[in-house]
Amino acid sequence: MIQLSNGHLVTRKLESLVENRTIYNLKNAELSIFETHQQAERVYLQLSDPVLASMITGKKIMHLNGLPDFDFFPGESVILPANEPMIIDFPEASHDAPTKCLALAFAADKLQQNIQVLNEQSPRENGEWCMTNYNLHFTNEEAINQILQRLIFIFTENHPSKDLFADLLMQELLVRILQNEAKLTHQQNAKINSNKNRMAYVLRYIQDNLNEQISVEQLSKKAYMSVSSFYREFKNEIGSSPNDYIIDERIKLAEKLLRQPNISVKEACLQSGFNSFSYFSRIFKKRKNFSPSKYKERLLK
Repeated sequence: MIQLSNGHLVTRKLESLVENRTIYNLKNAELSIFETHQQAERVYLQLSDPVLASMITGKKIMHLNGLPDFDFFPGESVILPANEPMIIDFPEASHDAPTKCLALAFAADKLQQNIQVLNEQSPRENGEWCMTNYNLHFTNEEAINQILQRLIFIFTENHPSKDLFADLLMQELLVRILQNEAKLTHQQNAKINSNKNRMAYVLRYIQDNLNEQISVEQLSKKAYMSVSSFYREFKNEIGSSPNDYIIDERIKLAEKLLRQPNISVKEACLQSGFNSFSYFSRIFKKRKNFSPSKYKERLLK
């Protein structure tokens, strides 16, 4: 999970118990760290630039245009357009366990410039890359967490080249966000009508066969592509290799199964398609920072 840097903890001033805001400015972006130390409801917030908001600690309940109300937890992010009104509840914030969130605001012109570069260097098979699905709520991949962690350090350190460092990282962050958005779109298409898009068809096939052995060769045949072309297109569109995607989806299925009191950890392992319990335990802990047993134990408390 994301942690605040010592640079922030040493210099920040606590001036408000609700959404106390510390701002760090760079040439093409602004980082805000928000901290809330008491329970609160219907707190209004609006930012003037496109923003990625990501939870650090605690829990919020978010009320946004175009989305059902949702619980917002550490390891999750939401993409918001400029001037988007947010109404936020803080049901668990306290002095000893404050709710903390970061908001990374992008300069709009720099955002469009980076999207243009991506379209020139890694064009999509269908259409262009674009930031269309604002109010996008998603769980961070490990790479996104690492980038955000590094950006916190860069924003809060005193380095003469930090604008350059941040620009490079934000370009990577944007690529990963757009690929994540494309993946979610394909997954939604897979649920509705997978026959009109071969990538959506492949994702539907994976979802329907997670407890079976799935090879890249099988998937490339389903997509009517050569193995090399399919692998390249999948990674460009989805942002990960086919094998990594399958593992991520199996972990998600295992999480869902572990939430059921009558299913054991070993049963969750087998039903989500893992043949080796030790491998499942190792991968699950790497992705979730908890062993499957510890994860289930925390859920049952």
